[in-house]
Amino acid sequence: MTALALESYLAGRWVRGEGVETVLVNPVTGAELATASAKGIDLKGALAFARKHGQPALRAMSYAERAKLVGAVADTLVANRARYEEIAIANSGNTKADAAIDIDGGIGTLKYFARLGAGLGEARMLVDDKPVRLAKAENFQAIHLLVPRRGVAVHINAFNFPSWGLWEKAAVALISGIPVLAKPASATALLAHAMVRDVIAAKILPEGALSLLVGGAGDLLGALTSEDVVAFTGSADTAARVRGDHNVVASSVPVNIEADSINAAVLAPDAAAGSASFEAFVREVVREMTVKAGQKCTAIRRIFVPQERADAVTEALVAKLKSTKVGNPRQDDVRMGPLVTRAQRAAAFDGIRRLAAEAKLVCGGTEPPEIEGIDRSKAAFAAPTLLRLADAANARAVHEVEVFGPAATVVPYRDEQDGCTLVARGGGSLVASVYGEDKEFLTRIVSEIAPSHGRVLVVDPAIASAHTGHGIVMPQCNHGGPGRAGNGEELGGLQGLRLYHQRLAVQGSTDLLASLQGKAASLH
Repeated sequence: MTALALESYLAGRWVRGEGVETVLVNPVTGAELATASAKGIDLKGALAFARKHGQPALRAMSYAERAKLVGAVADTLVANRARYEEIAIANSGNTKADAAIDIDGGIGTLKYFARLGAGLGEARMLVDDKPVRLAKAENFQAIHLLVPRRGVAVHINAFNFPSWGLWEKAAVALISGIPVLAKPASATALLAHAMVRDVIAAKILPEGALSLLVGGAGDLLGALTSEDVVAFTGSADTAARVRGDHNVVASSVPVNIEADSINAAVLAPDAAAGSASFEAFVREVVREMTVKAGQKCTAIRRIFVPQERADAVTEALVAKLKSTKVGNPRQDDVRMGPLVTRAQRAAAFDGIRRLAAEAKLVCGGTEPPEIEGIDRSKAAFAAPTLLRLADAANARAVHEVEVFGPAATVVPYRDEQDGCTLVARGGGSLVASVYGEDKEFLTRIVSEIAPSHGRVLVVDPAIASAHTGHGIVMPQCNHGGPGRAGNGEELGGLQGLRLYHQRLAVQGSTDLLASLQGKAASLH
């Protein structure tokens, strides 16, 4: 059977690039599913079309009107969900639970922002704060407004979340009034392609409001203007090329980056083996190592435990990891599927080897596991892999190497200060989670590790079985992190709209400012 040649949707029509840049495969069987290419496509013309048609059409609407469109997009996706699940299993090697995180996460985020946008009513701009007096005359004041930018939101997404990555960015941009050009990672683009095709066929959005680029980015960055916006999710190396692109720099294009992140989970000194906090910690580490085969930017990579608990934690983790069934995600009892490609598995194995130069390999490793009915020469499976440091003070790789797969390292710490110091050596992360019962300790550690993180989950017995999870990104909360994580911010409720707006101070009379405020919705 001939593999499907994926098309891009640009300038109001479906177009196919020249030749083949990427072959999309089933990571369980190695079978070819589709091909992707963007060679020869007029990207400059596609962006110009979106600016000319999509941008003014969206700008003419209120926030509530745009929110209604975003809600309709979610409804269209819900109607086709069963088909998307099949695609996620075939192209990404997802279990049904993995697919749900991606598909339902994308749909849920669309619905959440549709509700937020509806609450902004008929306004077409946002007010950021109260008026401030500028002179002795009481009637000369200033306010800060946010108005939608007049370019295109270019979204470059990672391979691990072809649905959620697409829609969490698009929801915020579209409600802001900015047309979207989405570029999914080619290896898993089948799901994003199917979803966008359904939305386009439903004729929900104005022409030019949503574009899709399948294949290489070519000179996409070179076609941007100062009015456009880039939101990127992926590796730090690629992020550096995006941020440092000559045209991006010369045109001062706003860039939001979500990059590498060596996230941490911390067990508090008071969490004894068998306690609710200890069990919640072990459960969450195992979940983060195995969900989507560890291919999440928010997954736990470093497992910080008090020295005296290192043996108990290691034993508990090994027992659960070894009992996790790895195999074909179509089987109901399978809990972890393959990595998305053999190339990604090779990269993960290389990272594990680098970690193992300083840490002891406790379980798993760098050889594909033997799985009944699976051809190891064609599949992309890896076993859940746990390492343990003996010398946490002098190890470097654990704080520098992100293994984008089912691998994590136990890092013993001596005391509270040592633990906080070691956590910070990750150089900036998206998320850390802390597990314990001592409120004073939990309060102190949040304060200590806060500068290195975009989000901190604190789990005590009160929420041990109720929290949404270390690795689950909620649209109400900030998603991003400092340092190596990219220093970006996404989502966070209405705060996520800031990226797509120009913030300006308006100085004038109290009457004028009152008139402007009457036409604006509050960002807070």
